[in-house]
Amino acid sequence: MSKPKYYMTTAIAYTSGKPHIGNTYEAILADSIARFKRAQGYDVFFQTGTDEHGQKIELKAAEAGITPKEYVDRVAGEIKRIWDLMNTSYDKFIRTTDEDHEKQVQKIFKKLYDQGDIYKGSYEGLYCTPCESFWTESQLVDGKCPDCGREVKPASEEAYFFRMSKYADRLIEHINTHPEFIQPVSRKNEMMNNFLLPGLQDLCVSRTSFKWGIPVSFDPKHVTYVWLDALTNYITGIGYDCDGESTEQFKKDWPADLHLIGKDIIRFHTIYWPIFLMALDLPLPKQIFGHPWLLQGEGKMSKSKGNVLYADDLADMFGVDAVRYFVLHEMPFENDGVITWELMVERLNSDLANTLGNLVNRTISMTNKYFGGVVENRGAAEPVDEELRAAALAVPVNAAKKMDQLRVADAISEIFTLFKRCNKYIDETMPWALAKDETKQDRLATVLYNLTECISIGAELLESFMPETSAKILAQLHAKKRGLERMDQYGLYTSGTKVTDKPEILFARLDIKEILAKAEELQKAQLAALGQTDAGNAQEQEGAEEKSAADEAQESVIDIEPKEEITFDDFEKMQFQVGEIIACEEVKKSRKLLCSKVKIGSQVRQIVSGIKAHYSAEEMVGKKVMVLVNLKPAKLAGVLSEGMILCAEDENGELSLMVPEKKMPAGAEIC
Repeated sequence: MSKPKYYMTTAIAYTSGKPHIGNTYEAILADSIARFKRAQGYDVFFQTGTDEHGQKIELKAAEAGITPKEYVDRVAGEIKRIWDLMNTSYDKFIRTTDEDHEKQVQKIFKKLYDQGDIYKGSYEGLYCTPCESFWTESQLVDGKCPDCGREVKPASEEAYFFRMSKYADRLIEHINTHPEFIQPVSRKNEMMNNFLLPGLQDLCVSRTSFKWGIPVSFDPKHVTYVWLDALTNYITGIGYDCDGESTEQFKKDWPADLHLIGKDIIRFHTIYWPIFLMALDLPLPKQIFGHPWLLQGEGKMSKSKGNVLYADDLADMFGVDAVRYFVLHEMPFENDGVITWELMVERLNSDLANTLGNLVNRTISMTNKYFGGVVENRGAAEPVDEELRAAALAVPVNAAKKMDQLRVADAISEIFTLFKRCNKYIDETMPWALAKDETKQDRLATVLYNLTECISIGAELLESFMPETSAKILAQLHAKKRGLERMDQYGLYTSGTKVTDKPEILFARLDIKEILAKAEELQKAQLAALGQTDAGNAQEQEGAEEKSAADEAQESVIDIEPKEEITFDDFEKMQFQVGEIIACEEVKKSRKLLCSKVKIGSQVRQIVSGIKAHYSAEEMVGKKVMVLVNLKPAKLAGVLSEGMILCAEDENGELSLMVPEKKMPAGAEIC
């Protein structure tokens, strides 16, 4: 019986420089999904790679005094090295300078031109070099690029264009009839409301102002513009041929089951890419997931600040699996995650060294001390054992459900719930006390068997996220892998097995002062690499780098009519708390209202809000919001409302929910 196929991709990394930990997160996230799918019995093909053409590369190569190909060879090699260092199990690493890819891009361009989807024209617009995008005046935000906020410059040149509007209605229908196509739901709403429904402009797909790109075969002064080159890697990498001679792999694997991308490039993958595929008469990918960003806790990563975090530096300091655990566990499903040195140390010490590492070490050490290392199930069960058994059998099911939803952080939390339950079981059974009573030896042996069995289950489930750690634990227990299909059975660890004589310390506790000292050395090294010998130089460069953002912030202000002053006593009467929206639905017969179930501490309140034009009901679920709790209940459109969810409003009437900057529990007081 053949395995079901699962074809997944990451976005291909742009070869403008060494990827930081935020870029690397995507490769680790994709790897965890690929490994879990393989464990579930899927025939997985996981593709990643590099995007290597464009004006920015041409300019950087010129600055370095080398050819563009030499430049991208160097950077692509560095990206691949880091992906390998982080133990990503990709099946193919594609480069857009690969000969077979370039050949197919030329054929695709010609096919689309011949069938009238591409036409020749000229472009006069405002160009952003970092984003390699043209914009009209109306699309700019405060006169700057709407994607990156940088300066744009007038540009005029002959170009080929793709007729996007020809396929827009078809794409809208597909999105509406395939709710799983764009995830999370907030990304879908953004694409529909901001781009598709207002109407698509034709897309520039060639350039003449630079040479580093794939030449248009029938008009060599043009090179293929980034999107038609980069996006098509998802089909060329598995053997698509524009002349109808596609490989058996392409016929098997396409359409992709998952495109995993950053939320900043969601538009290109959910609008441009599907339309290109429609024009090629190919099926659309099954799902496009726009993951959030991993942000530096003290602000934006900046080379001038010397605070850019790289995966190899972090791996040197914490170990590969600890870095994998952190970025996977700390990234929420929809909102941005935060990384700091302090948080890394806290997680390693509490979750990895204590909850997991100490559990494994104690269990093996007690087995060696009391039974010469032999684990034996003597059947001396007590009621507390059933709770542990139930927890062990529930975790594989719950973790699989979370992974099916791409909620990777939640899946890891499920596994660590089992490890925490094991630690609690040790406190409940007190093996050291049982060891003092000769009549309790069978019970002691059974307790240690239960611990070993549960650790084996958790360790095997951990393989997709922390593969080296998983292998180390199973090796120390001399446990045979059972496979996910047998995780519904308890007691598969072979009674009578002998564990290792000397348990390895999986994760040593770290001293935060030592880590911060090492972090300071890394920062100095980064600044030295830029030729900055003191903090003044760093601040000067940082000021120049952030000037445009500061200018923009200065311009983007709103003055409103002041209200009557209140006293502190008036303010004290208002009670603000963090609420978590656990359910939300539209209020019938209302065009403006949503009704949310909001968890505030141990209570759940119903709150009606006039924000339907700005948020969908699906989008609201899971958000942490600011709530005025002691507002007198009232009925809106016949529905009882027991509080108020607070929002900010701009000059155009656009609303934004007020959300906590850091993780806060539902019920936390806002003061």
